[in-house]
Amino acid sequence: MTGSTSSAHHCPHAKSGKGMRSRSTHVRSVCLANNGGSEEEDKEGGVLFHVNKSGFPIDTHTWERMWMHVAKVHPKGGEMVGSIRNAVFLAKPSVPPVPNYRVSMSIPEWLHAIQNYMKTLQYNHTGTQFFEIRKTRPLSGLMETAKEMTRESLPIKCLEAVILGIYLTNGQPSIERFPISFKTQFSGNYFHHVVLGIYCNGRYGSLGMSRRSDLMDKPLTFRTLSDLIFDFEDSYKKYLHTVKKVKIGLYVPHEPHSFQPIEWKQLVLNVTKMMRSDLRKELEKYARDLRMKILKPTSAHSPPLERSRGKSLSPRRRQSSPPRRLGRRDKSKSGPCLALLKTEASMPASLVCYLSQKLLPVIEDNGLFPHPKSLLNLARV
Repeated sequence: MTGSTSSAHHCPHAKSGKGMRSRSTHVRSVCLANNGGSEEEDKEGGVLFHVNKSGFPIDTHTWERMWMHVAKVHPKGGEMVGSIRNAVFLAKPSVPPVPNYRVSMSIPEWLHAIQNYMKTLQYNHTGTQFFEIRKTRPLSGLMETAKEMTRESLPIKCLEAVILGIYLTNGQPSIERFPISFKTQFSGNYFHHVVLGIYCNGRYGSLGMSRRSDLMDKPLTFRTLSDLIFDFEDSYKKYLHTVKKVKIGLYVPHEPHSFQPIEWKQLVLNVTKMMRSDLRKELEKYARDLRMKILKPTSAHSPPLERSRGKSLSPRRRQSSPPRRLGRRDKSKSGPCLALLKTEASMPASLVCYLSQKLLPVIEDNGLFPHPKSLLNLARV
């Protein structure tokens, strides 16, 4: 979950007491992580978290900035930071093994193993996201980042967990994956969170990471997509968060080398302005379209085909052979007549020459085009 309820993480561009927005709207202020970590430290230091853009090993600037942020937001501040950085001996962290799918495992067991692996990595509380996730990046590039997560075995945040969940569920065509994003409000501030929705064998669930145990993974037991979304909404109410918007993307393809980016928000629902019955109706319609796979990504290069009633979307059948090119003489309307005359074996060559030189030009000049059979009968007479 991006952001927290503590004052140390308050959004710098939240609404004021009069309900007015600043020039930088609240959407921009809480979308820092969702935009792939494009933020740098604000002059006032009021950012949600930073993002490591230097890769690994982490460069000095990113490393020092992380410790400065930790000292600023941790209750013990610099004392805690000094005790770690000046320690003579630090225990070597454990590296959890990447889960491997076995044929004997059921799909719920496999999803449980993936979620346990994420929990072993732990949630990242340092204020610095270690892996840069750009949402517009192709799927193949994001899968390389997921491989790096398994190599480094560092704590992750919610957006990184979605990418890691996609990577670990690749190769299981019975599992459909799609992103679910939440925008919530608490104490005048806005927060963003994202999980990986799962659909398999007529049931819905989720994978993810959060500070709250009931805002990440959900068991594969929900009969409808709306039941899953409403369960997240009920969980938010426990922490006095109001769900403002829900964004649901398309199914993520199982091709790890795809250059297609993930579609993050195909459906956007303004929860506060809709009745729950209307929300359920919209969610079930969208879930049905997802299962039918008739939705196309808006980022696709080719426009989607539109189905209209009584018309097929299959391509038209091509001609078996290209049409014969007519010769220079055959381009006139009398071309078929002359061609038939030439193929008549019983006609003398002199007569064919006469008709082609004398008779046909006269017919063309007068605009009369008799049937070729009549010309043959005329020639025979």
